[in-house]
Amino acid sequence: MTKRWLTLAALAVAAVAGAFSASAASATDPVTLDSGYVTDDAGVLSAAEEADVEARLTELSENSNADLFVVLVDDFSSPSDNAQWADTVAEANNLGSEQYLLAIAVEGRSFYISAAPDGPLSDAKLDDVENKMVPLASQDDWVGTITLAADEIQGDGGAGALRVALIVGAIVVVGLLVWLVIALVRRSRRNAEIRRRGAMPENPDPNDPFSTLTDEQVETQAGVALVQADDAITSSKEELGFAVAQFGEGATAEFTRAVDAAKAKMSEAFDLKQKLDDEIEDTIHDRRAWHIRIIQLADEIDDVLDENTEAFDALRKLEQNAPQELERVRGERGALSPVLAAAAPALATLSTTYDAAALSTVADNPAQAQERAALADRSIEAAAQAIAAGRSGEAAFAIRTAEQSVAQSAQLAQAITALGQELATIETQAQALIAELQGDLAAAQQLPDTGGTIAAAASATAQQLQVAQTQLTTVPRNPQSALDTLTAANAQIDAALAQGRETVERARRVQQMLDQTLTQAASEIRAAREYIETRRGTVGSTARTRLAAAEASLTQAQSLRATDADAALAEANRAVELVRQATYSAQSDVQSYSNQDNYQDNSWGGGLFGGSGSSSGGSGLGGDILGGIIGGLLSGGGGGGGSSRSSSWRSGGGGGYRSSGFGGGSRSSSRSSSRSSSGRSGRSGGRRF
Repeated sequence: MTKRWLTLAALAVAAVAGAFSASAASATDPVTLDSGYVTDDAGVLSAAEEADVEARLTELSENSNADLFVVLVDDFSSPSDNAQWADTVAEANNLGSEQYLLAIAVEGRSFYISAAPDGPLSDAKLDDVENKMVPLASQDDWVGTITLAADEIQGDGGAGALRVALIVGAIVVVGLLVWLVIALVRRSRRNAEIRRRGAMPENPDPNDPFSTLTDEQVETQAGVALVQADDAITSSKEELGFAVAQFGEGATAEFTRAVDAAKAKMSEAFDLKQKLDDEIEDTIHDRRAWHIRIIQLADEIDDVLDENTEAFDALRKLEQNAPQELERVRGERGALSPVLAAAAPALATLSTTYDAAALSTVADNPAQAQERAALADRSIEAAAQAIAAGRSGEAAFAIRTAEQSVAQSAQLAQAITALGQELATIETQAQALIAELQGDLAAAQQLPDTGGTIAAAASATAQQLQVAQTQLTTVPRNPQSALDTLTAANAQIDAALAQGRETVERARRVQQMLDQTLTQAASEIRAAREYIETRRGTVGSTARTRLAAAEASLTQAQSLRATDADAALAEANRAVELVRQATYSAQSDVQSYSNQDNYQDNSWGGGLFGGSGSSSGGSGLGGDILGGIIGGLLSGGGGGGGSSRSSSWRSGGGGGYRSSGFGGGSRSSSRSSSRSSSGRSGRSGGRRF
């Protein structure tokens, strides 16, 4: 009885194994290719010939985008059709879309070039290559046959590196020529526009009134302005002569200086005009700039002379009403006396409270005010004498001098009282700033200070605060000096507080981002774990490794959360990145299995378990394999089991093999099933010889 059950179990296992082998027959390698480009299982090539062929195929790989692998066997079997046999070998060895396989049956007298549907060579070209190979193959010239195939693939495959380089170079040269022509045309047009516009700006500047004028207009305005300014100076000199005769040189000294300044500007303008008119060639930009400068100088001359013209007019009006103006100034001088009398006592009172440095700006104001008052008295007396003598011009000048002296004397006396008020205001401001700084020092103690910056600033501020308080309580004192000390301290502590508050805000933002990232990482890890566990029969080691690393990073982030938020956030972000890599890798594994299963005999429905015919569904045998169910049952467990794929050096991942590594490097490894179930060309080509 025991023997019967063992026999049934063996039959069941054999049936399952038969189901797998039946579905994967077309992907089993009839021949495993050697590490080079040539696999001579028929033994028809000598060592030297094989070396020559390998060298030629290596040259093909280096000088084009295509590879050619060659396998020589006695005959094709399992399957016996040359196209199916070659496509099966190419598919089993993971050749990419730009990698060809030439399969030669030496005894069977046939060959076939297996190619992916999206390869560089068309079916017609492959047929042509095979036709050309027949004469050499019929003479058993295997080296010549393989060399001819390599020459044809490199020659017309569209993959020659030199041809591509030449084409790209030609395109670049043509592009440069086109760019050069366009640049020259644009430059010519730009130069023509510059010649037409001269030095006039292309885009007017709202702040530059000259930017809207052409060079010709600027030149015209400069000429007119130069003439008008020269005429104005001439008139002013004549007016000055009359004023000197009328009011005397003392009264007109200021007017004389103004006319001299206008004459200096006029000299500069004439120098520029001379440079414009001499035989030396000037640039259009220099000429425009000099013309504009002439216009500006003329405007400055006009302003200077206008101001003094107004002063002349005021002096003449004063001359016409000299007696009345003299009485007005006498009244102003009388009102000044009590102000002068209070100046010295006010300064003495301030001196008992404030130190000399605080009062330095008004220390000599009482004496200066008395001097101005004395000058006013002398001028009033001179004006009275001039009026009595009928010298109205001289009287007007004396009245003006007395008027200005009284005004300056009053200003000097009043400045003492004004300074006292200002110092009192400064003391009030200083006291307010002291209260503010005390609050800042209290706030500084509440902020995090890992580097000690805030503590250092607070210590310095406290010292400055103590110095300022001493300056404000000492008699005599200097409120301005105390305020300067407090202002410097305030700037220092404000900067430290701002940095501390920024640190607090940054920590808050980091914590907020950390919470969000931890939640996101945990969610994505859970989803990835469920996806892999329910499809573990086909998910490989890469996805599982990334998922484990993501879980480790998440655990590390959670452990660092309370002590180092920045490091925790970095680990959480790493966990998110790793789990996404795991999900992508797992999905790729499942998709790769589904695509491979589609190539195989889709006859699960009639198998041992009577399952569905779809390998992508979860209810049939394909779903059982994806979920790792059958693998677990056969191994004695309920789960686990990684990929059951072959560990052959050519069986890992898509893409083809080149001497530099696996996976086809940067060349495409996509496999299309549009022409045959094996994913290769499925052409009706191939030849007998």
